[in-house]
Amino acid sequence: MMAMSAPEPAVSRRDLLYAEIEALPPHLKGQIVDGELIVQPRPAMPHACAASRMHLILGLPFDLGHSGPGGWKIIFEPELHLADDVLIPDIAGWRLTDGGDGLLQFTAVPYAPAWLCEVLSPSTARLDRARKLAIYGREGVAHVWLLDPQTRLLEVFTRTDSGWAVQIIDTTAAEAAEQRVAPFDAAPLNLRRLWDDLPPEPEPEPAEADAALDESAPRDEDAPETAT
Repeated sequence: MMAMSAPEPAVSRRDLLYAEIEALPPHLKGQIVDGELIVQPRPAMPHACAASRMHLILGLPFDLGHSGPGGWKIIFEPELHLADDVLIPDIAGWRLTDGGDGLLQFTAVPYAPAWLCEVLSPSTARLDRARKLAIYGREGVAHVWLLDPQTRLLEVFTRTDSGWAVQIIDTTAAEAAEQRVAPFDAAPLNLRRLWDDLPPEPEPEPAEADAALDESAPRDEDAPETAT
């Protein structure tokens, strides 16, 4: 009597879609969102530059601990496997005390970060704002930032018991040069450095400039005495 071989395990839809992701050429990026394969081109330069600058602004003080508290692992475009979804945020951060110290063992991270940032573009904004944001909320991500290079607004989403609380920050404003934003409010961030065409520090108002000139002008008591 011939022995019967065990049936091969069924291949899930998620595994089939992931095989398609692995076969994509390098200039394309694949994600699985709510059981659907989403294929997009690599980001255009305005998107890529904004994401790179944000990674630097946060990475120096909070990942490397340079002029900041450290305590985070901040990763550029990590691949997240969250239930059946496969997502690639532009930047994500884990506290070292909450999974960040174990990231290097993974090719794809199987647990959610504490914070992440998506840089919006016309082709990705709808996906980032709706379906991906809902998944991040489901998975317990506490803080989500949406950065729009066109409007230069930063939308800060903080998860609460009743949903997302939203703060909108103008990254070109004078106060953005020393902005404290959760969860990175332990040190001020200069968000004006996101953009090449803005000076890192805002130009002084005319009244402030006049006051500075008045302070630098020699006072009467400083003037040299003249012979009589």
